[in-house]
Amino acid sequence: MLNQHSFEEIADIYNLLDDIKQEYEEGIRPILVKNSPSRYRNPHTVPKLKKIIINRGLGLAAQNTNILKKNIEEFEKITGQKPMITRAKKAIAGFKIRENMELGLSVTLRGEKMYAFLTKLLFFTFAQIRDFRGLSLRSFDKAGNYTFGLKEQLIFPEVDYDEVDQTQGVTINIVLEHSSPKYKAKPIDKILNGMILFKFLRFPLNDCGYYEKYLSFTEVNQVWDRKKHLKRKRWSQE
Repeated sequence: MLNQHSFEEIADIYNLLDDIKQEYEEGIRPILVKNSPSRYRNPHTVPKLKKIIINRGLGLAAQNTNILKKNIEEFEKITGQKPMITRAKKAIAGFKIRENMELGLSVTLRGEKMYAFLTKLLFFTFAQIRDFRGLSLRSFDKAGNYTFGLKEQLIFPEVDYDEVDQTQGVTINIVLEHSSPKYKAKPIDKILNGMILFKFLRFPLNDCGYYEKYLSFTEVNQVWDRKKHLKRKRWSQE
């Protein structure tokens, strides 16, 4: 039997599937301004998506013209946009890398292409990942942007299984735009803004419930610092 929130959740998902940009402007942003007037005093202070950057490192394999061409075609299928070839900024003799050598691919999506890619990512691509347990909150950086990796390209519906010779992953960086005043420009506030926006956009964040037991984000910040300290201590002992 459906609970009292099921129909609301279904409606939210349907609206996001129909048009994420329109749902953000007409649904998400007005709700945040109305429900959190102290944090979002006007619609311009509500965080919003700025761009999505997709990267793939090919290493020395990028010197093979056929491999590079095939990866470019694959990126065009996945993103709907021709990628830019990334090159080495300086020579590293130990890795046999010369200055200006081709090493990977990068695509920056904005506007309609960004929202189309995000819709596919949220409602189709994540569902194809085997044993998917969600995305971690700890992948936010100090600027409030979110970065995560996907291990293989076969989860994208545009990629034909028979045409793939080698599974290769991508790194996806979701950049948010924050127009908060200076007193709310701290890293923890930017991370909080990103978390709030992602929850409204139905991102599968897996450890939100873990942090519900803490009364404030100051306590959460202390927990993160403690975990970082323990990791550094463990690394120093190895």
